[in-house]
Amino acid sequence: MLTDRDSLLRKLHELRSEHRDLDTVIARLAEHGPMDQLQLQRLKKRKLMLKDEIAWLESRLIPDSIA
Repeated sequence: MLTDRDSLLRKLHELRSEHRDLDTVIARLAEHGPMDQLQLQRLKKRKLMLKDEIAWLESRLIPDSIA
């Protein structure tokens, strides 16, 4: 049976992969001349949302340390 930590790690891996894929898509769109600005804006917004979710998951996985 998977633990909560295992499922968080799997989700984190999936989100990082999607974030990298978006980097590639955005770069390719930029290389190929005139872009659909709305599409580009949506991709960048999705990428930022993924970044926030990745940071949240990482904070859940790293135990709090007492200073």
